[in-house]
Amino acid sequence: MSDKVVFQVTSANVSGMITEICSLINRGLFKGVVEVILQRPARTLSQNRKMWPMLTDVSKQVNWYGEKLDNEDWKDVCMSSLNKQRAVPGIDGGFVGLSKRTSKLDKEGFAQLIEVIYAFGSEHNVAWSEPALQTYSKYREAA
Repeated sequence: MSDKVVFQVTSANVSGMITEICSLINRGLFKGVVEVILQRPARTLSQNRKMWPMLTDVSKQVNWYGEKLDNEDWKDVCMSSLNKQRAVPGIDGGFVGLSKRTSKLDKEGFAQLIEVIYAFGSEHNVAWSEPALQTYSKYREAA
């Protein structure tokens, strides 16, 4: 058995998958302990690239409390909104925002992030570029 086996289990294939997974676990146990992890599929790199046109539109058009933020800053602001960020005092003063990273989002969480970006931009009169509109329309249903 290889080191890692990934199964996509859906309501349509669950019964067949359980049988196959149990069989692999039994065979793997002859070589040692087997670890089984259940998780939702992570967001893809393709999904991640689709968020950048929206962040670019926001960064070009929104002045945030007298400052122009770059795309990375806006990603942090939107992730903080999505995950209800905590802030702690920094070592040398100020505050540090503690939030989840986009790389840890599953597909549904990523769709929710797109919704946060779109809602924020719309509230701040962002004129969405065509790539940003395409991104939003693709992920809107999943949000």
